[in-house]
Amino acid sequence: MLDATVATLKMLAFSGIFTIILGLPLGIVLYLWGRSNNIVIRVIYSVLSLLVNILRSVPFLILMVALIPFSKSIMGTSIGVLGTIPALVIGAAPFFARLVETALREVDRGVIEAAQGMGASTGQIVMRVLLPEARPGLLAGVTITLVTLVSYTAMSGMIGGGGLGDLAIRYGYYRYEKEVMIISVVLMVILVQLLQMAGDRLVRFFTRK
Repeated sequence: MLDATVATLKMLAFSGIFTIILGLPLGIVLYLWGRSNNIVIRVIYSVLSLLVNILRSVPFLILMVALIPFSKSIMGTSIGVLGTIPALVIGAAPFFARLVETALREVDRGVIEAAQGMGASTGQIVMRVLLPEARPGLLAGVTITLVTLVSYTAMSGMIGGGGLGDLAIRYGYYRYEKEVMIISVVLMVILVQLLQMAGDRLVRFFTRK
């Protein structure tokens, strides 16, 4: 049980980090290109937006199975913690990117225009205006994404991904050990609650600031 919990935490930590690293700039690009008047950029935005929507629409279990060859080619294995991370990131990054885009759209347009009036570049507006102003929304997006990743790690147990999901399926379901399944579910519920509580606290803290 301890090993399964540690494996779940590892999957959550590594996939969460890479999801943020990929999803944050992708969300910023979607926001900037979505507001552009350049026809070429608008076309690229439409293609990128469609790709993001497709990845978000594919059920994670199907996506994970489809990515088995890809995961094996870059990680050397398609099972365990390492084999699951690519699918987790590819499944969650587009989801997080949309949350980032939504959070940035909620920033007061007047603040952005004021920065533009002072001659700020696009990069300066993003770093000094958009991201600080959207911080509560971004933190809420991170929280939602991490909670979603917990459920994804559970589904990874269907293909030997390890962690609490794998433990619940292999021992709780296939071997009819109900106690193992119940304990696994309780631990995952506790993990989700802790993530949600921590995220809510951060959102309230930065909202007050």
